[in-house]
Amino acid sequence: MKAFVANVSAFAREEDGVALSEYLVLLGLLVGGVIGAVTTAGGSLSTAWTNWSGWFLVLDDATPAG
Repeated sequence: MKAFVANVSAFAREEDGVALSEYLVLLGLLVGGVIGAVTTAGGSLSTAWTNWSGWFLVLDDATPAG
């Protein structure tokens, strides 16, 4: 257990370890923001794509065959 505490303390003292920790926290926030944005806008995007596909199908049916 003392070895683990010593390793964690050494990691915290090193500047590289602190910078890595900060980057990992930033990465986690960015990933969480992207997931939240996709989840929030997902229903609207699904509806928009469905409406667009229906519009293209109507245009395709209205085109003369030849």
